[in-house]
Order: sequence, then C-alpha cells, then structure tokens
Amino acid sequence: MASAPRLLLVLLAAVAAVGPCAGGRVDLWPMPASVARGAQTLLVSKGLELSTAGSGYADGKGVLKEAFRRMVAIVELDHVINGSYPRGSPVLAGVRVVVRSPSDELNFGVDESYKLSVPTTGNPLYAQIEAQTVYGALHALETFSQLCTFDFNARLIELHSAPWTILDKPRFPYRGLLIDTSRHYLPVPVIKSVIDSMTFSKLNVLHWHIVDEESFPLQIPSYPKLWNGAYSYSERYTIDDAIDIVQYAEQRGVNVLAEIDVPGHALSWGVGYPSLWPSATCKEPLDVSSDFTFQVINGILSDFSKIFKFKFVHLGGDEVNTSCWSATPRIKSWLIQHGMNESDAYRYFVLRAQKIAISHGYDIINWEETFNNFGDKLDRKTVVHNWLGSGVAEKVVAAGLRCIVSNQDKWYLDHLDATWEGFYMNEPLTNIYNPEQQKLILGGEVCMWGEHIDASDIQQTIWPRAAAAAERLWTPIEKLAKDARSVTARLARFRCLLNQRGVAAAPLAGYGRSAPSEPGSCQSQ
Repeated sequence: MASAPRLLLVLLAAVAAVGPCAGGRVDLWPMPASVARGAQTLLVSKGLELSTAGSGYADGKGVLKEAFRRMVAIVELDHVINGSYPRGSPVLAGVRVVVRSPSDELNFGVDESYKLSVPTTGNPLYAQIEAQTVYGALHALETFSQLCTFDFNARLIELHSAPWTILDKPRFPYRGLLIDTSRHYLPVPVIKSVIDSMTFSKLNVLHWHIVDEESFPLQIPSYPKLWNGAYSYSERYTIDDAIDIVQYAEQRGVNVLAEIDVPGHALSWGVGYPSLWPSATCKEPLDVSSDFTFQVINGILSDFSKIFKFKFVHLGGDEVNTSCWSATPRIKSWLIQHGMNESDAYRYFVLRAQKIAISHGYDIINWEETFNNFGDKLDRKTVVHNWLGSGVAEKVVAAGLRCIVSNQDKWYLDHLDATWEGFYMNEPLTNIYNPEQQKLILGGEVCMWGEHIDASDIQQTIWPRAAAAAERLWTPIEKLAKDARSVTARLARFRCLLNQRGVAAAPLAGYGRSAPSEPGSCQSQ
C-alpha cells in the first residue's frame, strides 16, 4: 500500500493529468507574471502558420522562424495529426508575432518580456505575440506550446481555456545552469540537448565549466598543446565545436558563459606545458611567479573573446591550496623578493588575471573565496559567485558588488539528497531588503558538477530539480508558492512534458535521478 505522502502525490497529480488548466488551475511552468483565461476549446490547424505582419524584426538569422518550427514539432510530439475538423469548430490558423526591436543581439539584460493573447474570435483566427525583442518572443512560443495538448480521440491538437491573455517577464536577468566537461566529457549533441531542455523552463545562461584539474578538452589556438591534457584524443572540442555550441545556444536565447578556473583546479594545463606547474612533484596551483603563466591566460582569453560573446567570463578562484608555492624553492624566493606570503600571492594572481580579462572586454565572475579573502581589492567589474552557503550574498551586495547565487546546500545538482522542494524554496534575496542592493543580485544558477555524471545520466540528474529553481528565478515573488508542496502537481505535469519531449527528467519522488519506485502514471511519480 502506498504511504500517505505518496497517496497525496498521486491525488495531486491526478488533477494535473488532463491539461494546462486542470481543476481550474493554470498548469504552466514557470508560472507567468499575469494570466487571464476563459473556458472555450480551440482546435489547432495542422498547418499552423507564422505571421510577422507589422513586426519590426527582419529575422535575418532565422531565429524566430526556426523557433516556431521547433515549437510546432514539440506540440505535435510526433503524433500523427490526421483528424477532421467538425464544421463550425473554431480553428486556430496561426500565430502572429510582432517584435518591436530589429536587433537580434543577445546582450546580457536583453528585454525578455512578452504578451501572449489567444482570442476566440477572428477570421482567420490567430494567436498574438508582442515582444520588445525576439528573445521575448521565443519565451512566448514556449508558453504557447504548453497551452496545447493532443486529443487522442479527435487526433488533433487542442488549446483549452481560451481566450488567454498572458503578460510575462523574468524576475532575474541571469538564470543559469552549469555543466562540467572536465570531470566527464560531454559530447556536443549532449550539450545541445541540455541547451534545448533549458529553454523549456526559460533558463538563459549555460555556464560551461570547460576545464579543470582532471582534463583540458578545448582547443586553444594560441597554445595548441593545452588540449594535450584531454582524457583522450577523441574527448575534445575544437574551436569550431565551441563556436557551433555558442551559436546553437544564441539561436535559442541562451548565453554561454565560459570558465577557466585559476589558479587552482589547473593541473591538466601542465600536461602540454609543464612549466606552468610549480614543479614536477607539486603541480597545483599554477606558477604565480612566472610571466608565462599569465601569457597563457592572456592567450586563452584572447581566443575566448573571438568565441564567447557573453558579457562575462568566469575565472574561478576557488579552493586554492597555495602550499606548492612555498614548497617550491624558486617560487618561495620570488615571494620573498616581492614581499609576499601565500595569501598575498593568491590575491596577486586573481587580480592580475582579472586585469587580463578586462583588457579583452569582459566583466569577471569569480567564486566567492576571492570575496571572502580580499573582497575590497576585487575590481568593481567583479561578480561574486556564491556557492559555499547562505549569508554571503547579503555581504557581497552590501559591499557594492554584484552577486550570483548557487549555494551548494540548495542548488547543487550533484547533491542527490537535495530535493526539488529545497530547490524551489531557495530565495536569492534572503535578508536583502534595500532595493538598490537587491538589483545587485543578478540571479542564480544550478550547478551540475560532473564527477558522477556523463552522457548516460546528465539529464535525469538536472531535471526536474533545475526547473524548480527556474521558476524561482523567473516568476514574480508574489506569484511563487509559499509552500513547495502546493506546486507538486504542476511540476509533475511539467516533468512529464519534458519526458514527452525526449528529455530524461527523473521522477519528483525520491532523491535526484531516482528511478520510479513502482508501476504507475508518469504524473504520479
């Protein structure tokens, strides 16, 4: 017999099983800022059309056209749509999209707002999307897709509870997901599938933790031996691969944040260039005393600037064990000559790397240890990436710096005991009440560290817990649930929607990436 909590989950999910407005509740994810709806059912044309009449956006790169094509594909879900339309039934002929801005630049903070209207009168009958930028329109198309369901009796797509009027915009401009391609290599198609799945819950930054001490898989033309530190000849990314991934993401409204973690977490760099190590027996962190170290960092960031067009680059700076510096005689002599101890040298390294990044046009993100150790010395272009725990973000913004929240007790996906409820309830603005300081919280990021994931299990470890955080980062705070249990049925429906779209999202019940515990409907798990 099922336990009482499990029975509750089954009962809640049963309500969600019949579409986007089951039981009078709106079952969209993430919840939009404002929703009004009616009670009429529309049929969706087999040849749903995209109209851009009146739009100021030329769509030269095909961003909107391709997004519409993808939207239709996920609505149809490979079902055969061959039913007949009853005479007199209202049929939605297409979607009219009006984008005001002619630009398709995916800059940080780009306007992602939209208005989606689905009327019940008109000849022909068109849904209407209005957005300032094409990226707002992409979010509107995702929301529209969640309004549509396949009718198995009629063999047609239906849209229930029309007319709809949805006004929406994100709460935070930075809504991220970290992937780690150093601990395990992730093939390019897997990275692209993660990007696709991000768009379903409106996440907009892929933080690509490319290299670490274990492997260096990326080609760096300025220093071509660096990728000698890859696990194998085939577990690598060419520059063209990286450009392809960035362009693929941009077409979907997702920025790619590149990270090189220095000066620690860099053992793999020395496979190709051993002089980057303090010594052959003490290989981390990177040699602080050598100008060659910073020449290599400059070369990497110079190459990055041609690939990664996002405003920010991540320079790491976490978990730096500086003991190799003092244990290596020539570096110890350099420290003494420059009047530095190990802590001074750590600060020197981070600040010098920051200056290099700024020279290539980047703002910098560093892990929070840099702030905890010498926050008053960090360049004002620094964004502090919180990960160790709570209480840091409020100190960062009080110091006038920007912050991204990823506290590991709530938003680390590799912590399989971290439940979706904890992901949902993690509030980036905790104890931050000053409106000006609140603006310095750019948003948050869930982190899929790669020690125990690869292509075989990455998606079910990310989802649906990442979606819980995505609603926290998108939806206005007054629309967020005070009790995570009250959104169980809606998240269960979204998890099943991910499965239907080919995303291997794990059940809600149990720990991260748990398998179903017993037979049952997708929505009861």
